[in-house]
Amino acid sequence: MPMRPETDRPRAQSATRAENPAARFLLWPLSALVLVLSALSALAQDTTTSHAFSYFGTPKYDADFANLDYVNPDAPKGGEIAIWTMGTFDSFNPYTRKGVAGALASINIERIMTETADEIGVSYCLLCETLEYPEDHSWVIFTLRPEAAFADGSPVTAEDVAFTHDLFMEQGLPSFREGVARIIAGVEVLDESRVKFTFTEDSPKRDRISQAGASPVMSKAWYEENGARLDESRLEMALGTGAYMLDRYDINQRIVYRRNPDYWAADLPIMRGRNNFDTIRVEYFADSDAAFEAFKAGAYTFRIENSSKQWATGYDFDALEAGHVIKAELPDGTQASGQAFVFNLRRDKFKDVRVREAISRMFNFEWSNETLFYGLYERITGFATNSYNEATGLPSPEELAVLEPIADLLPEGVLTDEVYMPPVSGNRQLDRGQLRIASALLDEAGWAVGDDGIRRNAAGETLSVEFLEYSPAFDRVVQPFVANLEALGVAATLNRVDNAQYVERTRNMDFDIITDHLALGYEPGSGLEQKFGSKEANNSVFNTPGLADPAVDALIDVIRNAETREEMVPAVQALDRVMRAMKIVTPQWYKDVHTVAYFNMFEHPENLPPYDLGYLDFWWFDADKHAALKQAGALR
Repeated sequence: MPMRPETDRPRAQSATRAENPAARFLLWPLSALVLVLSALSALAQDTTTSHAFSYFGTPKYDADFANLDYVNPDAPKGGEIAIWTMGTFDSFNPYTRKGVAGALASINIERIMTETADEIGVSYCLLCETLEYPEDHSWVIFTLRPEAAFADGSPVTAEDVAFTHDLFMEQGLPSFREGVARIIAGVEVLDESRVKFTFTEDSPKRDRISQAGASPVMSKAWYEENGARLDESRLEMALGTGAYMLDRYDINQRIVYRRNPDYWAADLPIMRGRNNFDTIRVEYFADSDAAFEAFKAGAYTFRIENSSKQWATGYDFDALEAGHVIKAELPDGTQASGQAFVFNLRRDKFKDVRVREAISRMFNFEWSNETLFYGLYERITGFATNSYNEATGLPSPEELAVLEPIADLLPEGVLTDEVYMPPVSGNRQLDRGQLRIASALLDEAGWAVGDDGIRRNAAGETLSVEFLEYSPAFDRVVQPFVANLEALGVAATLNRVDNAQYVERTRNMDFDIITDHLALGYEPGSGLEQKFGSKEANNSVFNTPGLADPAVDALIDVIRNAETREEMVPAVQALDRVMRAMKIVTPQWYKDVHTVAYFNMFEHPENLPPYDLGYLDFWWFDADKHAALKQAGALR
């Protein structure tokens, strides 16, 4: 890409105000003023030009930072890290609803701006060099870096940015298109390296620039030359700008990504000390037990352990005892993921809150944690556990200020009672006290027990519940839940299907209960509409429960329009409080550490950031340790 003269580019500033240029032209002849009239109208208000954006605060890293605090800027490049996943794949297009995309299929796609692992709500220029915006955030202009390039060496232009946006708006998921269209009114190419996003007047000011900055960028030329579509399944990755490219694959067995030696951003401060592995290999397995045995044999080299049973009892193999494998618990400061059994509220049988509460009371977390999880977990309480957005105790005055105007829409007790907490059960699998409460709730809801011990409603319909899962590791968790529900008179079943079936059924909302993650996040905005809003209830793959409630909609609107953190936090706490009272999920569990095991040839910075483990990002490979492992026969 040819570089423009320095005078044509906005000077990078760290959240500084640009001088109003209109004052410079006060003594110009009238004819000259006419010539610049359109330019003056665009610059009538002060604008901010910066390398980063944060709505609520000041970015931690200034425009001249050398590298991120949590990386090793001198980390060596080289080697391979190998991880595992379960299931199958038949596509490398992560944006289509057809087929199952391979693991890390979007690894080669970068966005205009990027985030760090030690801050919340801050975006830094990546493909862009600067962003410029007015005080009212009605538009933003991104000036692209002259060195930004796709993997084939072709430059990234404003045309590529606009093309990718239009492509998503034409062929992307309907729920995504609708959500973005509420914020972004249009994208305009100003010149080869400058692109302007204009925002809708009624969109939340806080969401505008972050939404534009999160826009992915792909090659217009590649799509046109290949006749490709965003909504098709294909075994080819679209041309992107990321540090890794697809190297090779064996369908349903493995995928290998290779670092681009000519990666355009390798020397940028925000990328220094990152993307250190030459290759990333993903091994596919049918189940977690087979994957664990393969890890012990050295078939892959890094494992995040999600099975408490394996963590507590399985790590006694020779490679670990010999020091070839490291087992570690590393700090995790993130908000709990909101993992839960999620009810499909589109089903009539789940529309009654008493039915949902009765079913939830039959999940005995305390017994599960002690018997199945070896005491490793804490209970998730709602949608913002382990963060400042979590509702606690009675509503605060700030929460009440948000809740009282919609008092007639709220579940009973929200304004007066302490926040709903999942029930505490005893140390036996079937807690008789919870069984009695659940039985009374179902009786009240009109689901009576028949002579055969099965509950039916007045129409003679059986109260049946199917847990749809795809991981064999979850069998030991769900089966006791099923047994407890059977004791309640519910015709409960566990249906474990293959990965492709699971994806298809969940996309089509064809399920009773599945496991999903419904955390609110730290600075939520318009994305809440896709996740919990009424407009998206019947067609959004993000609104798993199919939640459509006027109180939730009203609170989402307050959150979207919050101008300060002090306004946002109590509104999010209020939403957490309300949705917990609605009992739309059965909360599961979390832990505040990463449980990992890896062959002793990887290194990481001493002080890890709070919001990302970063093992594929800023860890690195030690060639000497790898050679020692090979010599000892620890690796295949």
